[in-house]
Amino acid sequence: MLSKYLLVDKQILPSYYEKVIEAKSLISSGKAKDVSEASKMVGISRSTYYKYKDYVFAPNSDTECRKAVISFTLYHKSGILSEVLNTLSTKGANILTITQNLPVNKRAHVVVSTDVSSVVGDINTLTEALNQIDGVSHVKLLAIE
Repeated sequence: MLSKYLLVDKQILPSYYEKVIEAKSLISSGKAKDVSEASKMVGISRSTYYKYKDYVFAPNSDTECRKAVISFTLYHKSGILSEVLNTLSTKGANILTITQNLPVNKRAHVVVSTDVSSVVGDINTLTEALNQIDGVSHVKLLAIE
């Protein structure tokens, strides 16, 4: 199965992808107080930032994927979170943190950060496996390093 992720030399991409990464860095480091300020500093529109912020990531110095932050929307029924965590563990991911909100309208939002350096297969296979769990209505890769 082909992955939906690519490693691409940034020289062939439009410059706004790199500017989105730069804006994200400015916000996370505190050098920019919000998206508007970061966007102005790097020379892109806020809409460009929001359009691409969840889809472009900068590799770390080792260029090896080690951590991933994954967001879930889970139906409020007993055992769903346990099944998600068991699936992550079975695929080789090590859970680092879990943040779970209270269920609203019978759905709970959960964010899990994981060490994925030992995952069997690629991150796309992992997210697809999580999406197949009955009771998981939404899986989204928020960040990867």
